[in-house]
Amino acid sequence: MTLCSASVVVDAHCEGSRVSIGDVRVNTIGIVKPGYWDRLSDLRPVTARFNRVSKRAWSNRTITNCTHNRNTPRQLCAVLEQVSRHTVEDPVQTRNRAVLKGLTAPLASLLTDTFFGVRPMTNDQSQSDDLALETDAGVDAATSSGLRTPIVAVLGHVDHGKTSLLDEIRGSAVSDGESGAITQHIGATAVPLETISSIAGELVNPDDFDLPGLLFIDTPGHHSFSTLRSRGGALADIAILVVDVNDGFQPQTEEAIDILQRTGTPFVVAANKVDTTPGWNPQEGDPIRQSYESQSDRARERLDENLYQIIGDLSDANFSADLYWRVTDFQKNIGVVPVSAMTSEGVPDVLTVLMGLSQRFMKSEMEVDASGAGVATVLEVVEERGFGATLDAVMYDGVVKEGDTIVVGGVNEPVVTEVRALLQPRELAEIRTEQQFQRVDQVAAAAGVKIAAPDLDDAMAGAPVRVVRHPERDLDRVIEEVKAELAQLEVETEDEGVVVKADTLGSLEAMATALKEAEVPILRAEVGDVAPRDVAIAETANEEEHEAILGFNVDVLSDAESDLEATTVQLFDDDVIYQLVDDYESYVQEQKRAQQETVLDKIVRPAHVRILDDHTFRQSDPAVVGVEVLSGTLQNNRNVAVFENSQTERVGNLSGIQQQGDDVDEARKGTRVSIAIDGPTVGRDIVEGDELWTEIPEKHAKILEQELSTEIRVDELETLNAYLDERRNRDPFWGK
Repeated sequence: MTLCSASVVVDAHCEGSRVSIGDVRVNTIGIVKPGYWDRLSDLRPVTARFNRVSKRAWSNRTITNCTHNRNTPRQLCAVLEQVSRHTVEDPVQTRNRAVLKGLTAPLASLLTDTFFGVRPMTNDQSQSDDLALETDAGVDAATSSGLRTPIVAVLGHVDHGKTSLLDEIRGSAVSDGESGAITQHIGATAVPLETISSIAGELVNPDDFDLPGLLFIDTPGHHSFSTLRSRGGALADIAILVVDVNDGFQPQTEEAIDILQRTGTPFVVAANKVDTTPGWNPQEGDPIRQSYESQSDRARERLDENLYQIIGDLSDANFSADLYWRVTDFQKNIGVVPVSAMTSEGVPDVLTVLMGLSQRFMKSEMEVDASGAGVATVLEVVEERGFGATLDAVMYDGVVKEGDTIVVGGVNEPVVTEVRALLQPRELAEIRTEQQFQRVDQVAAAAGVKIAAPDLDDAMAGAPVRVVRHPERDLDRVIEEVKAELAQLEVETEDEGVVVKADTLGSLEAMATALKEAEVPILRAEVGDVAPRDVAIAETANEEEHEAILGFNVDVLSDAESDLEATTVQLFDDDVIYQLVDDYESYVQEQKRAQQETVLDKIVRPAHVRILDDHTFRQSDPAVVGVEVLSGTLQNNRNVAVFENSQTERVGNLSGIQQQGDDVDEARKGTRVSIAIDGPTVGRDIVEGDELWTEIPEKHAKILEQELSTEIRVDELETLNAYLDERRNRDPFWGK
């Protein structure tokens, strides 16, 4: 397909019933399909056609200079100009047979096929003045009313620009209000086809699509949100994997890839932040290929290096990928779209690829029963003035109407209630941040919607919502279906562990996932604020480190605050999950470090010394000799021994250490000190050149080897292992 950005030469004239090459020049924007010039005389539909561009460029469709000569009928130019006027004033009128009056059938067919992808009916086909539309590129207007919006999940690593990319599309700033600049909950944004066409310009012609637009689900990016992203992936029809073109694949990127593989969700890769490429000259809002080709060779080379690294990482994950404009089969290859959320470069391309893939490969999956019972997922439970507790939800199947009976997953059991009001955000508004809602009678999938109904206080975010069309017949069945779905979302608990509280079911799952990865057991996990009973439960923990409550985005009730002050229970609360888990892990590590330091102060450290020649200062009571510390840490007030046939023989107790005339408590490897030993006599019990070892009690040796091996210095560990080898030559189980 060749894009003609300035003019399309139609070059045709009529001779009886056939059309041959002529020279009519039409200034406009259009598409010339391969083989047009060769097969024009065969009247192959569709030979060439207008491509609708953005509203700004709409007026450019006017035909300004249709010239004619002896081979070009004046009639053709007149009709072209007339068609142009009607196209600008009322595009529908271009399909009116009156515009084509007086043309021969072949010429009329050429004109309509060329510019509008339609063919006029002959009088024997219909008495109507209307043209019969012929579907093009799989477009079926008859089913458009039954097609839902494709749901697009936006996945990726922290700070790679997921929300920023959506902000650029919807013209909002949701990311500015996110805690820690990280999306903490799934949000939904509807982007209608008209907006997509306006942003994408000539890349997206609304006439080519009968899908109503795209519904974006913005999912959290940190690894602790695996469960939420999994649900986003499963809920989505297609996904965008956002990758920082400079950072490439990160652990959370790989996890997102795994989620997409497991759920079988098709996706495209948005290689974000191309504007940060050294030497890049930003082209605000341009399609990326156009911007790419305008860059310097050096800038393109640097970008190419990063892009092919991403393509290589995709290959390592068993995906064949290439830059999207080089992909010929999107069913077998992943398209990589370079993009900048800051300059909008490539944003038209991302939308074009998403719309194109959805229309081409998913249209049948978008068909919904307009009268079917609605199915949704709760994003959040939000208090709204005048309505009380409401549900922010994503409808992904069927329809919900005001007055419908619905079943919602609740804290203790499913909630059965009746829809009092349905509120929708404005177009391009993010449902989590919207302040103005429009009340509607019904909402069809796929859409974000706020549902107001009684008794929703116990509803849980992340839980299913199901419409019961015939309560008297189907209510019990739907309740059981909701219970079964909730059973799959339960958090595993153990007999020992911490207490976890979160604001939503999805957050609770994410907390459980993060804590499982950190190997932190959970005793109790619930949705809701921290209450006195949570403090009481945490206080029963057997391990001091488990006397803790981890609260994500929740409040602490006043009674619970006073209980916390009266106990040793530690409270950790934050509105960023990974920070919350990191804070708890840091606390545990600090507690262990303090405990280990206390133990190390009391435990016997390993040491190996040699008595120096000509360094006997006193033979006995106590014996005073000079020694060199070969390894380990020599401590005062420790028993010293020699090895005889892999068995220690105690020679006495170390009662003093002097280094350069000063008393010290210990001496480390490589130092020479004088020591006083109560018990032995030099020349009889010990002699110069003997090697002495600090005698380690078996219990201490076991603690050092099994619990504190990472806390002692390398030479101490080497001394310990040598000591254990000697002891275990005689008793293999010593110190185990």
